[in-house]
Amino acid sequence: MRLLNRSAGRLSRHRRGPIAGLVVLLLGLLMTGGLYAVFAPAQANSTASQDELAKEGRQLFLVGCAFCHGQNGEGVLTQDGQQYGPALTDVGAAAVDFQVGTGRMPMAVPGAQVPRKEVVYSEDEIAALAAYVASLGTGPSIPDADMYDPDTLSSEEYDDYVTRGGQIFLANCTACHNFEGSGGAMPRGGYAPRIRGVDPKKIYEAMLTGPQSMDTFSDGNIPPDDKKAVIAYLDRINEQPSYGGFTLGSLGPVSEGLIAWLVGIGALVGFAVWIAAQTTRTSGKKDGADA
Repeated sequence: MRLLNRSAGRLSRHRRGPIAGLVVLLLGLLMTGGLYAVFAPAQANSTASQDELAKEGRQLFLVGCAFCHGQNGEGVLTQDGQQYGPALTDVGAAAVDFQVGTGRMPMAVPGAQVPRKEVVYSEDEIAALAAYVASLGTGPSIPDADMYDPDTLSSEEYDDYVTRGGQIFLANCTACHNFEGSGGAMPRGGYAPRIRGVDPKKIYEAMLTGPQSMDTFSDGNIPPDDKKAVIAYLDRINEQPSYGGFTLGSLGPVSEGLIAWLVGIGALVGFAVWIAAQTTRTSGKKDGADA
């Protein structure tokens, strides 16, 4: 018992001594340094990898994009002051991933509408271009899968998202893209493309960045959760069969009216001509018989 009391007394004296505070300070510094060594290198490596990716993207940009957008993404003006290629300083990585990832860029021929075509760059090259353009200024980043993929929803959530997304789509999108997302004509030679069967990631990026004549639906206009609801609604349309038979392109009264005129009224006119011809033949036979 006396030995225990003596040991406790010694420890108590050491804890009160000046060396004890120094030892505690050193232990705290070692723990802090150890935690930093665990987490800091990954962050530093991530930053370094982004810088390297942006440098690679700049080389690709100078070869394939600088002619229209300028060597530093500042845009290019024609001699009469018209915008030849827009500035890319604040478009963000999402705009690059959409435009280049759908083959719309690089653009072969300037026009009112840039059509979707075969993708020129690989996924790694697109990521490098996006990293470089993102380094030029502010702008939306490439969304994660849980922000746009309807497969991440449960069955109950999916039904709720489809209902809400249909209301948002009918209020904001049908004027251009048609009630079934089949697209439609726009003024000045443009058109709203068909968005049925399109990758959900590209639909989300289009809403986020507003390519060409499309409005930009920022997160302040349509929150990310509502954007995902719109994508869920379009996903349901893709899976839903046409219970009315022929869809006629799902263009509404345009194709339906054309079919009505050509087929419906055309058939009626043809039938009327046939009745008139039969009446004339019958009347001619009777006149000959009377003679």
